[in-house]
Amino acid sequence: MYKDKIDKYIEAHKQEMIEDIFELCRINSEKMPAEEDMPFGPGPAECLDTALDMAEGYGFETLDYDGYVGCVDMSEELPRHLDILAHLDVVPAGEGWTVTQPFDPIEKDGRLYGRGTADDKGPAVAALYAMRAVKELGIPLKKNVRLILGTDEECGSSDIKHYYSTEEEAPMTFSPDASYPLVNVEKGRFPGHFTKEFEASEALPKIVKINAGTKINVVPGKAKAVVKGIEKSVLESAEAETTQAIGVKFENDWNGDEAEITAVGAGAHASTPEDGNNALTGLVNLLCRLPFAQSAQLDSLKGIAELFPHGDMNGTTIGVDMQDEISGRITLSLNMLTVTDTTIDAEVDGRIPVCGTDENVLEVVRKRLGEHGFTLHNKALIAPHYVSEDSDFVRTLLKAYEAYTGEKGTCQSMGGGTYVHHLKNGVAFGASMPGVDNRMHGADEFANIYDLVTSAKIFALAIVELCG
Repeated sequence: MYKDKIDKYIEAHKQEMIEDIFELCRINSEKMPAEEDMPFGPGPAECLDTALDMAEGYGFETLDYDGYVGCVDMSEELPRHLDILAHLDVVPAGEGWTVTQPFDPIEKDGRLYGRGTADDKGPAVAALYAMRAVKELGIPLKKNVRLILGTDEECGSSDIKHYYSTEEEAPMTFSPDASYPLVNVEKGRFPGHFTKEFEASEALPKIVKINAGTKINVVPGKAKAVVKGIEKSVLESAEAETTQAIGVKFENDWNGDEAEITAVGAGAHASTPEDGNNALTGLVNLLCRLPFAQSAQLDSLKGIAELFPHGDMNGTTIGVDMQDEISGRITLSLNMLTVTDTTIDAEVDGRIPVCGTDENVLEVVRKRLGEHGFTLHNKALIAPHYVSEDSDFVRTLLKAYEAYTGEKGTCQSMGGGTYVHHLKNGVAFGASMPGVDNRMHGADEFANIYDLVTSAKIFALAIVELCG
């Protein structure tokens, strides 16, 4: 009944929607040190204020939950029913951008480029425009729609924990922070943290330090180490051999007998490590080829190379490779590593299928790490999330997707965790079309304009069907 009206409205407001997305994407909303009334720093706070001002300008009621979360309501007088859960914070800008700078968004070849265009500012604005379409078209609703805008999704979701400490979960929730058709299964998480201490050695040649990784959920595109006492020709020969073997490249900066080595691979989201080329494990691969003097530090690094070899993204070597029909195969990616002359501190990101448990994943990893003297600090895995594909909620969302795409709506699983992971009736829905690699968390992140515009239409129709 309302499909054509929604279609015409969104098309008529497409350029305005793009401009609003750009306004938010120009703000660096990476997590920063907390300040007064800014729990995640001035960047996320500015972005949240800007988004709420934008919504108020379109006539919506808004609420600010202590700077953690902002909410946009269709009408607070209507009973709670549907929440749309999006976020305004972003991962660090990173390096390797070629189309534009991270916070200078541009439109090019049918795409919006810039940090946050796909994850998750673009989808958040698409949801706002869906609500705006329903409101300005005068489509009557019997139940409320609330757009929840978080500011700490990328660093642990403490914002949403704060929100749900005072608010109850809505009867149904979707998050536009994935891809279509619909994600009703999210793998469990294993944010593994392990350490080791040992005695220092001054014998040369030696590794002075390693500093690799930016966040546990990001496969690093670059990684750095400083070595001392290695001959230049020996280092360059090993680098050429390593590049030929695994594709990671290396850059050197010499200062006397010390060299800072930068490994250059390709970054990716930790839920899909196969999309990148891990510079950290590539760097470890190189270092284990070099003729360093014997030391406890070197033995420990070789232990890491044995347990997490470059190219093993499914925990095969460490003994936890598994899969099931509901959620697919496990992924395990070593993404953070700090090495000094006396310590190793490392973090591994695991995405665990429904068949994974503390016993067959966590304790296996603990035992294998222990064999090399490492201490695993985790006590339990984060459980997987599942919502039945037969629910009216899921079926309605899929019908809205089918209405504007002409494609069959089906359910799928994902390795990435979203805001709805701990919600009883929450799913991820949009906002990129199937098969699109929008370089989330990497350089040159983009969103297809078609995907965002179509998402606004899909969301609007879903709102009408669920709340009208």
